[in-house]
Amino acid sequence: MKHPYLAKLLFLLLLAGLGFSTRAQTQTGSVSGKVLDGKGAGIPGATVLVEGTTLGSSSNVDGTFNITNVPAGPHNLTISFVGYTSARIPVTVVAGQNASADATLGENTTQLAEAVVVGYGTQRRQDITGAVATVDAKQFVQGQVTNPEQLIQGKVAGVSITTAGGAPGTGTTIRIRGNSSLNANSDPLYVIDGVPVDKEGVSGASNPLSLINPSDIETFTVLKDASATAIYGNRASGGVILITTKKGLKGEKLRVELNSQVGVSTVARRYETLSTDEFRSLIKANGSASQYATLGTANTNWQNEIFRTAGTYDNTVSLIGSAANVPFRVSYGNLYQEGIVITNKLKRNSGSVSLSPTLLDNHLRIDVNAKGSIVDNRFVDYGTVATAAVYDPTQPVRAEGAGFARYGGYYQFTNSAGQPLGNAPGNPVASLNNTNNTSTVKRLIGNVQFDYKVHGIEGLRANLNLGLDASRGRGNNIIQPTDFGNYNTAAAAATNPGLNGNYSQYSQDKDMKLLEAYLAYGKQVGGTKFDVQGGYAYQTFTYQGPNFLPYRFDRTTKVNEGDVLTLPNYYGKLVLLSYFGRATANVKDKYLLTATLRNDQTSRFRDGYRSGLFPALGLAWRVKNEDFLKDNNFFSEFKIRAGYGRTGQQDVNKNGDFDYGYYSTQPRYVLSGSSTTYPLGNGGAILVPTYSVQGYNPLLTWETTNTYNAGLDLGFLDNRLMATVDVYERLATDLIANVNFSAGSNFTNQLNANIGSMRNRGVEVGLNYGILRNDNLTWDVNLNGAYNVNKITALDRQTEGFAGYKVGGIGGGTGNQIQIQSVGYPINSFFVSKQVYDSSGRPVEGVYVDKDGNGIINDADYDRYKQPAPLVTLGFSSNVVYKKLTFAFTLRSNLGNYVYNANAANLGNYANAQGSTLFVNNLNPDVRNTGFTRQQVFSDYYVQNASFLRAENISLGYNAGKVLGTASLRITANVQNAFLVTKYKGVDPEVPSGIDSNFYPRARTFTLGLALGI
Repeated sequence: MKHPYLAKLLFLLLLAGLGFSTRAQTQTGSVSGKVLDGKGAGIPGATVLVEGTTLGSSSNVDGTFNITNVPAGPHNLTISFVGYTSARIPVTVVAGQNASADATLGENTTQLAEAVVVGYGTQRRQDITGAVATVDAKQFVQGQVTNPEQLIQGKVAGVSITTAGGAPGTGTTIRIRGNSSLNANSDPLYVIDGVPVDKEGVSGASNPLSLINPSDIETFTVLKDASATAIYGNRASGGVILITTKKGLKGEKLRVELNSQVGVSTVARRYETLSTDEFRSLIKANGSASQYATLGTANTNWQNEIFRTAGTYDNTVSLIGSAANVPFRVSYGNLYQEGIVITNKLKRNSGSVSLSPTLLDNHLRIDVNAKGSIVDNRFVDYGTVATAAVYDPTQPVRAEGAGFARYGGYYQFTNSAGQPLGNAPGNPVASLNNTNNTSTVKRLIGNVQFDYKVHGIEGLRANLNLGLDASRGRGNNIIQPTDFGNYNTAAAAATNPGLNGNYSQYSQDKDMKLLEAYLAYGKQVGGTKFDVQGGYAYQTFTYQGPNFLPYRFDRTTKVNEGDVLTLPNYYGKLVLLSYFGRATANVKDKYLLTATLRNDQTSRFRDGYRSGLFPALGLAWRVKNEDFLKDNNFFSEFKIRAGYGRTGQQDVNKNGDFDYGYYSTQPRYVLSGSSTTYPLGNGGAILVPTYSVQGYNPLLTWETTNTYNAGLDLGFLDNRLMATVDVYERLATDLIANVNFSAGSNFTNQLNANIGSMRNRGVEVGLNYGILRNDNLTWDVNLNGAYNVNKITALDRQTEGFAGYKVGGIGGGTGNQIQIQSVGYPINSFFVSKQVYDSSGRPVEGVYVDKDGNGIINDADYDRYKQPAPLVTLGFSSNVVYKKLTFAFTLRSNLGNYVYNANAANLGNYANAQGSTLFVNNLNPDVRNTGFTRQQVFSDYYVQNASFLRAENISLGYNAGKVLGTASLRITANVQNAFLVTKYKGVDPEVPSGIDSNFYPRARTFTLGLALGI
């Protein structure tokens, strides 16, 4: 049901705010000035507030600020900026005149008194008892950043961010302190301006976060331990990332900011292949005469044909200020990014609006936030990218003759009748150009939050938050009738070339609606400050859309998009109902306590299984404030933390099948899709999906994760050197996994079930050091590192001799899997045969260690060998400022991670070239090292060390100062993915699944940026 009166009420409240705010402005003046650092250079983005009011401003790129409508009389300005000590400046305002006030801020690595965003509110950093890390705009990774999470890669200890490849907007795997589940969603919960958003994505978007403009983001706050995350209960087992966007300040003078970037990208690291001459020689020496006769006369580098130098432009314009004392920020962003593979591209138009009026004599604050985007994608098949590495380099891209005309003039492997050869790959250039796989995705994230300081009861606040996350995904895949892979042999005739084309489409609408309300009361009694709050949350997720035909063919000349068969729409709904509370206490700024409790209920599970209780307790001791350290100049901060908490997990889906996740505990029928269809229409051209009964598990319930954390925060040299150390243990029980059931039971042989437990133990270290501080030169560094050990500690339903649940599909045969979940070993351990080597160190084909000596190599002889997840993650950032020049870089490293090189396993053998007498494939050069004549896909030889050091970003900036009168200008040059050091032999050592197959290589991007402030 729609409620138009809500919109009218909001409109009236905003008008009232304008009215309240315009009173008595005749006796006001203004304050302007400049915020400088110790070298006399302007500090952009500093916050300037008039004490005792809500008036304020942010400094421009050159450090200048202006605050209007300041009441006449004496005032104090408080001026602050992260990384600098705050200043308090007295100023006297005369009605109708401008008062001048400049301030110089000294360097300070960390401001302990700064407000840090936590769940449902903020806390002073010095009062935090949990493992919380904040990264602000000053510390973000620079350059061309398409997805917001790239801003903090390598910046936070224990946070691993791995993109799935180099395509624009590609998906990202984010893990905070390792994997938290076997099959359930291990991603962190994202909360954007107080809205816990849908993290399951929408059809047509590879990465749901790619729908958000990174230029709108002010800070990331990462909640890592359960004492910090338990306030989010059922969705927090993977950690929580709080994203705060940029906003205006009351009384701020209107300013315009333009950030513009142009860039070019090239492929950084390619598939290794044999050269054309090496390939000819190999086929001549190892192939048959008929195979050698199939070779052409061309010299084609197929990777050169599909890769390109790609262009990008990214512009964001923002208006920031205060209209009639209502702070606002409005922005528009436009991104166009080409992929390094031909035809691949992404276009994003985004906008954001934030308003923060205050009413009722500053007792009521209203925050209105809206972020919208429209993203157009043209995708490419990663398998086609990999095909370019194996396609015969002696054949041309295009060929003359009637036999190739039906394929659009592209060369293809055909028989004498012009039909495709069985099992032959398609020309990769033709496949890319013949396929138009596109999507348009729209997303709106918004909320209205009312925060009311109750009249007559000091310290009592009421907060109401109404939020929405709406996504609309539309897409289709049109494959041209000239495509080699869609040839219909049965229809081939003189009057019908047999090429049919292919058309499919999808549509999905997803809506998340949120209502949260809480009361908070804070008071100081003697030397004790305390704050308590209690609240309620109601959140719904719905998805729906039409069921299109899985395929539609035109048996004449082109794809027929006019044929539509109406089928019942699909629909699903998930409801989360929660009650939460938190209490904090600060005794004499020495002893700190935070206690939280949340009760969640989810409609995913059945009655009796759907309620979860999630408590947490955090304690801290600020030793620095004890009498015996109060006057100690060696320590500027010394705090010990300890915490315990429980979080839950209920995000269940199977290969993106939301119906399975939402209703996997309910009996139901669903459309079978393309797997089971009934032919109708002319010649059976229309394939109608049928309904099928689904399996279900009525006993499925929460995963539960218990976390123990101990931490130490240290500061030295007036906090120029800050260190944070955390040790933790996370034990997840009732793990949700898709496991085998007895054949024929419950309509399926696979179901989600609660089957066991898993443990993560680790250590995290973070260091921030302001190494140099003088008039012309400053140098700041950040070093963070984490060590995490993962182990499956129990799996239920085991029988004698049970090896574990196999996962990780690979080639080389039907149903082959290379990973396993076994008790006592890390998640997704590789399950392989131990290779035997000869005296020269060369692997012996087909010879493996026979552990039981029975002459048969089977599961009993396999080893659980290494893991895809790194044991150690490292990040190192450096920022040097010399006068107007800035030089910065970010390095990332993973250690102890291994990758199964599926490309070498599948293609690094002579059989790859000998599979047919009518065509030949190129080989992986690893065949030189092994000499394998056949695939040896289960050899541990192909599980390779993928440790690496990557230069994520290198940037050089110049602050040009004033240009064109009052405008300020900054120029930057960046290179991303500047270099990579690794022993791994494949395309790239960062593979989220640990199986390197059909990988889209990452790009190296060079970017020139301009930041203009007016």
